[in-house]
Amino acid sequence: MFKTSVIFGTRPEAIKLFPVVNALKATDGIDCNVLVSAQHREMLDQVLEVGGITPDHDLNVMQPGQSLDALTARLLEGIGSVLDEEKPDRVVVQGDTATAMVAALAAYYRKIPVSHVEAGLRSYNIYHPWPEEVNRKIIGTIANQHFAPTDVSAGALKAEAVPEDQVYITGNTVIDALHWVSGKIENDPSLASGLSELEKRFQGKKIIGITTHRRENFGDGMDNIASAIGEIAKRDDIACIFPVHLNPNVRAVMNEKLGNLDNVAMIEPLDYPHFARLLGICHLMLTDSGGVQEEAPALGKPVLVMRETTERPEGVTAGTAKLIGTDKDRIVAEVSTLLDDDDAYTAMARAHNPFGDGNSSLRIAEIIAKGFV
Repeated sequence: MFKTSVIFGTRPEAIKLFPVVNALKATDGIDCNVLVSAQHREMLDQVLEVGGITPDHDLNVMQPGQSLDALTARLLEGIGSVLDEEKPDRVVVQGDTATAMVAALAAYYRKIPVSHVEAGLRSYNIYHPWPEEVNRKIIGTIANQHFAPTDVSAGALKAEAVPEDQVYITGNTVIDALHWVSGKIENDPSLASGLSELEKRFQGKKIIGITTHRRENFGDGMDNIASAIGEIAKRDDIACIFPVHLNPNVRAVMNEKLGNLDNVAMIEPLDYPHFARLLGICHLMLTDSGGVQEEAPALGKPVLVMRETTERPEGVTAGTAKLIGTDKDRIVAEVSTLLDDDDAYTAMARAHNPFGDGNSSLRIAEIIAKGFV
């Protein structure tokens, strides 16, 4: 029996890894244990519950006002201690968080091989997104199994001299998770019934789903985003559903500028089933998130990305997503085009989603299992 430790800490990681954990647990010959750092506490726990994952280890590392330095140090000591206890044959991480980077580093210090889910994403700017771009490059240096979601991400790894026999194009596991939870909601609508009142309130309007949380947008960028949403909200044919991130750098700005607008529903962060429901009912998504660029197109929803760069250029190339930055006038103009120009909207909504077919986790589990033979 070979032991694999899957390590993660944030909500997006949990969404993209719970299908992998379940696939590994169902694979003969693999003993899969789960370590969470709880870099996102409440939002992480919601996904764990939905995905049926009970962690074997929970570091609960977050403290109020914690710096990246302090977080990194606590993660390194905590993850290292668990690895010394578990002594896994392989560590699996996902994406580009502090937890993922430190887990890869702790594994390297113990000469434990690392598998990287969602490998090869690059913006080629170490400060956009910050610190994620450097985190994933560090993981890419350490890992010896790179699960690239697309040809583009695989090509980025090969350009960095990663051996070709270590790179596997698997699709993105977020599509697995979205199909899985959408099926659960279809069978049991009560899982996402918390949006029912807003659906009734905004009946007949085009709903704009909004998420924003990127550190590089704190300050002027967040002010511009709030101002743009306020301008868009002057239209009487739209409504905005905005799960506001817990970070005070986001909340303070949005509460000040948008708190009194009847057609902007600023709500608490959504659990995964309710977020999937928001993707289902929205007309378009306005976001600076990475994962939404993959998820929304799977349901035929255009994505306007409020960033200057993206590590997911496949969506831009395919036409499912568009980079628009954080200039207020640009945001307003791009949203207005998708609201008013049916041809522009249809071109994005019907574009092929390049990020996967829903079987990525099974491919990853199979590759990991074969690596132990």
